[in-house]
Amino acid sequence: MSHDAEAMPHLDFAGTTPYEDYVQADVLTHLQTLRSDDPGEMVFLVTTQVMELWFTVIVHEWETASRALADDDVPTAIAALKRSVRELEALNASWRPLAQLTPGQFNSYRSALGEGSGFQSAMYRRMEFLLGDKSASMLVPHRGAPRVHAELDKALHEPSLYDEVLRLLARRGHDVPRAVLDRDVSRRYEPSPEVEAVWTALYAGDESAELARLGEALSDVAELVWRWRNDHLVATRRAMGAKTGTGGSAGVAWLEKRARGNVFPELWTARSHV
Repeated sequence: MSHDAEAMPHLDFAGTTPYEDYVQADVLTHLQTLRSDDPGEMVFLVTTQVMELWFTVIVHEWETASRALADDDVPTAIAALKRSVRELEALNASWRPLAQLTPGQFNSYRSALGEGSGFQSAMYRRMEFLLGDKSASMLVPHRGAPRVHAELDKALHEPSLYDEVLRLLARRGHDVPRAVLDRDVSRRYEPSPEVEAVWTALYAGDESAELARLGEALSDVAELVWRWRNDHLVATRRAMGAKTGTGGSAGVAWLEKRARGNVFPELWTARSHV
């Protein structure tokens, strides 16, 4: 047998390849059902599907971080948050194939979406819930899908990632108010001056300390979430201006409101006092 033959990879498999068994590429690459004749619809559909995959990974990372924080395992939480930063960067880059859409290009297949809209994404909603942006009304679109609705309802009533951070700070002896610790976690998180004071003290101290490093990892996440919202706003404004969004949303006006908010708000406001 020649050296070249010895170097050849194993090519003969009885069934599907081990790669296919693990990745299920054949399933992934046959999930695209186009609803128009426009050649640009494929990139829109695939990019949206890729976004859903990144949402799934990021939810996994933030749930891992939440569980670690509940167990007082800050290093594992920081590691998961840092992985999610790289994943958020890849997610945000998904806007690039769509960012140059002209109104004419978008209109050529927009009708294929029908009443479909990104705010109906269940996995993205789980991301928002983990960030503390809770809303029971956002479960309504999923009433017809019992498994998805149950998963969202569970996420709605569980502490967010930030709730677990604040509980950890309290266990470490910081003055997080009882009203914050005992709040109804199914409601949207509202900023607290006392929590701001806790972060101010942490940042005024040793920035290499574990909790300060946790704060910076959370800030990295928050910054990229803000960039995601702004990139979404810009891409939408370029493709459709101020028209009503698909699914009946307010389109750009809705996205502008979302882009003005910061997640983990006291991590940002505390910096003014350090």
